[in-house]
Amino acid sequence: MGAQASNKPFAVIDGPTQRRQIVIANAPARKAGVRAGQPLATAQMLCPRLSATPRDRAAERQVLESLANWAYRFSAGISIAAPDTLFLEAGGSLGLFGGWPTLERRLRSELGTFGFACSLAAAPTAAGACVLATHADGIAIPAIAQLANALGAVPLVASGLDDRIVTALHGMGFRELHDLFRLPRAELARRIGENALDHLDRMRGLLDEALPRWRPADRFERCIEFSFGIEAQGALAFPLQRLVREFALFLTARDGGVQRFALVLGHERGASTRVEIGLLTPQRDATSLFDLARTRLERIELVAPVHSLTLHADDLPSLCPLHRDLFDSNHREQLDWPMLAERLRARLGDGALKGLRCVADHRPARAWHFVPATDAVVAPTSGRRSGFSRDALSSGVPRQSIAAEACPEPSRRAAPTGNTRPFWLLRQPIVLRGTPPRVLTGPERIESGWWDERDQRRDYYIIETRSGQRAWAFVEAGTTVNWTLHGWFA
Repeated sequence: MGAQASNKPFAVIDGPTQRRQIVIANAPARKAGVRAGQPLATAQMLCPRLSATPRDRAAERQVLESLANWAYRFSAGISIAAPDTLFLEAGGSLGLFGGWPTLERRLRSELGTFGFACSLAAAPTAAGACVLATHADGIAIPAIAQLANALGAVPLVASGLDDRIVTALHGMGFRELHDLFRLPRAELARRIGENALDHLDRMRGLLDEALPRWRPADRFERCIEFSFGIEAQGALAFPLQRLVREFALFLTARDGGVQRFALVLGHERGASTRVEIGLLTPQRDATSLFDLARTRLERIELVAPVHSLTLHADDLPSLCPLHRDLFDSNHREQLDWPMLAERLRARLGDGALKGLRCVADHRPARAWHFVPATDAVVAPTSGRRSGFSRDALSSGVPRQSIAAEACPEPSRRAAPTGNTRPFWLLRQPIVLRGTPPRVLTGPERIESGWWDERDQRRDYYIIETRSGQRAWAFVEAGTTVNWTLHGWFA
């Protein structure tokens, strides 16, 4: 759909109903002679196939705010000047980004990735940079002493002065800003007025500028409306990706993450479908958030055509990024445990993923229990990997039992030697035939459970089977017969 639209003449129009004018036109329309400022009737005569849509200033403001979120990574001094200008106070960060040429390339590259065309200029004053951007794209003026000379070559039509003032000055024979800079201030003020003179002074740094600083909002809400109803989830992927990308920029600007957000699918007559997306840990990566949102969206059934898609979030906690090992060279081939858990929950449902929690009980089969994934610890607290092996997750048992000191109930254990807990506990112990061929360590006595009528008195040993495998087996306390297998060591 986007490719077809780009090949058709298209323009944005503005103004009163009886005097519509062209604001901007795409390449096919410009090729046919359509220009900005042209009456709509004239443009339609030149290009009968021209499609036009009214200007949406609210949407333009929304785009500027989204770009301000993105620009916040380069500078904390951001100002929005509607309808199409964004100011960055970049003097303190030029060295950090490698100077103006490097910063300029990065700005253009990222804006191009977002689908925006831009004109850039750097100057000691915001008004000067704005004027230079329209006339000398890419220019950088490092010092205030050089600014007046650079501005002097700017035509009056690109100076930011009111059109009526420019027309009057043209009638007086003035063409460029240096023609005005030569005039005495009193004479210039008489010809153009105090407000226009202040504008010229702000450009040259003769008058202080007061720009309102932009501040990221405390909540996020963006809506995309469609000109026709969408009946398949797959067609929502592109607008969803755009919303999530703006959302990720917003989170980056706030230096935070998101714990819970919602997608609202708007239908006709005010009906809507709400899709809640809750995360185990705060995140802000655009690719991860998009994958989760798209997976959740694919699991619902559209009850009616979708005419709008809204993403909003109120739960925006601080974010502490996961720390990786300094020499971890394979992290790109692996998923972090929180991200894997989120993908499983998105694909299988919130109730399909369970976590494991230790219980203060010496009995191995009762030293853990399942909990909802939201109640489990999903990220390791140190640089090591998560404490669950593939075998442990598949069999539903913990990798290790709780330490003896964590159990408040009375119990009696012999002092073990080495690692006495296997990676894999069997769901149901298996009775062995005869005596193990070799006992490696033991016994470790576990005597507990008298308070719940499930008393256990066992002596545990690490044994070696005839095939050379190490196993964890027990007998009744004080005996050496009726051996029972309870787990395997890796």
